[in-house]
This record gives sequence, structure tokens and C-alpha cells, in this order.
Amino acid sequence: MIQTQTEYRVLYAHTDKMGVVNNARYFEYFEAGRNDFLRKLDYPYTILEKENIGLPVIEAYAKYISGAKYDDLLTIKASLISIPTVRFKINYEITCNNVLIAEGYTVHSFVDFKKMKPVRPPEKFIELIKSKI
Repeated sequence: MIQTQTEYRVLYAHTDKMGVVNNARYFEYFEAGRNDFLRKLDYPYTILEKENIGLPVIEAYAKYISGAKYDDLLTIKASLISIPTVRFKINYEITCNNVLIAEGYTVHSFVDFKKMKPVRPPEKFIELIKSKI
């Protein structure tokens, strides 16, 4: 398993009238964790795009456990459990002061930008994953 941690401070604009983070924002927090995960893996989206590869989300799930509020400092844990194929899943846990706020996952497919068809992941990407699992 490969796991990264990202800290994220809740913006006022992310909260509703009750002062709680809007549930749709958690998917943005997952994305922040995923971007940081790829960056820390040394294979960010910019490299994938230069290789004509996209990573669209094809499935997403979130379970809300406790509400985050404005100015909370969240910790987003992103983890990859298995070696990617044409599809892969990233799991997330969001905590605040070590209290679980939300958990979920996103499933992605490697896609050739020009053909808009699924493709195998780049060999360098797989090598990096294997070296860290």
C-alpha cells in the first residue's frame, strides 16, 4: 500500500448556513489528496497529460461521518492498495484532530486523450508503484 497525507484548511466559502462543510466539497478534498498523491509519487497529472493520458473519475463514493467547519485543518489520506491496470482505485480518509470526518474512494481509468479510449497505464508509472508497494 502507498499512502500520502495532505493538509487542507477549510475555506469559509465551503460551508453552508449552518457552518458545516457542504457535502459536495468532500469530492474536491479527495481531488486535492489525489493530486498530492500523484505529485509525491513523482508522476503528477502534468506528466500524464504530456504522455497523452487522462485519468477521468469513473466512480466516486463518500461516507460522511462528522461535519467539518470553517477553518478546520483537515488531513486527507490517499492510499493505493493494488497495482493499477486499466482502472484503479484510490481510497481516502479525511480527519480533523484525529477524528474521522469522511471516507470514500474514486475509481479512475487511464484514457488516451486523442482516441478517448481506455489504455494501459504507462510502464514508468507502474514501475514507480511497484517500487513503493
